[in-house]
Amino acid sequence: MADADVIPIGSGGRPGRGSGRRTTPSAAARALAGGRAKKKGRVDERADADVTAATRAAKNGPSAGRRSVEAAGAGETPADAVPDVDGPEAPAGSDFAGLEQAVRGLFGEDGERRVAEWLAFLRRRLTGEYELDEFGYDSDLTDQVLLPMLRPMVEKWFRVEVRGIENIPSDGSALIVANHSGTMPLDGLVTQVVVADHTGRPLRTLAADLVFQTPFVGELSRKGGATLANNDDAERLLRQGNLVGVWPEGFKGLGKPFAERYKLQRFGRGGFVSAAMRTGVPIVPCSIVGAEEIYPLVGNIASLARLLGVPYIPVTPFFPLLGPLGLIPLPSKWLIEFGEPIRTDDFPDGAADDPMLVFNVTDQVRETIQQTLYTLLMQRRSVFF
Repeated sequence: MADADVIPIGSGGRPGRGSGRRTTPSAAARALAGGRAKKKGRVDERADADVTAATRAAKNGPSAGRRSVEAAGAGETPADAVPDVDGPEAPAGSDFAGLEQAVRGLFGEDGERRVAEWLAFLRRRLTGEYELDEFGYDSDLTDQVLLPMLRPMVEKWFRVEVRGIENIPSDGSALIVANHSGTMPLDGLVTQVVVADHTGRPLRTLAADLVFQTPFVGELSRKGGATLANNDDAERLLRQGNLVGVWPEGFKGLGKPFAERYKLQRFGRGGFVSAAMRTGVPIVPCSIVGAEEIYPLVGNIASLARLLGVPYIPVTPFFPLLGPLGLIPLPSKWLIEFGEPIRTDDFPDGAADDPMLVFNVTDQVRETIQQTLYTLLMQRRSVFF
């Protein structure tokens, strides 16, 4: 559709409807303006012509611009030089282009896609068009909100370096077993982000009872893919083809003193191994270096911990001395390595019920992680770089 003609208002424009053929002010108007105003009007007309010529030059190219400017300089009004009191006409879609540029400035080159995804996400939340699985996992919320919130911490704060990601199967089930440390279970959250970003698959984690007994945290953990650390839930997740993560040290690993950093605690009674054996899935050892330094544990307020019914109340160099500021983790450099899978489908039927065999496999997984931790510590240049 062609643009509609713009009929400018004033003495220099084309006649509009009801104006007759007059293109100059009426006698009454000239009388009211007086001689000085009339002289000023001629100067303004010449300025309007110059501005119009420059505008046409910008729109129609150098040759058209020179013709318009020369005509204006000679005192003539070109046919296409129409003064516009509202200024140059804005190109179509200029407002949208400005919005698009602002979106790209905030979110990068893929800003439009991200905004579209967010709007679609909000629509699904408002209309209830999203699903939870039998464990309460909300994949939509996890992908659109939870993981993006954690990603800056992983990429910018801890600067995580990942190795051996090819050892995680691209499809089918696997049990990822990792060391646990750091006073707060941030290593589990970081591992979730790393697996999702490098494999495109969600990591379903096994968590302790205390997590689900904590208000808000328990519900959010369920939506983020966590479930209770017991054999029944672990086997159900593995039979469904999921990647499952477990930290067998539990609170013993999280709450160990800083002086015992990177020394693995007991791996329990090997429940995770028996679950892997019953489902025939591979066990992938995962070694995490860097989490020990985020909250150096130098003490424990045991009496208060017993009163509150929690495993420990940590004392670090900054907490509780600095209050909430002491909860900010130190920006240590992280290295995460996924080892070669340990197959469990070669064991005979009933192997999961053999305590000695389960113990041997558990010890093999633990020793693999421990030796890898020592290797990564030797390769790390410093704690924070």
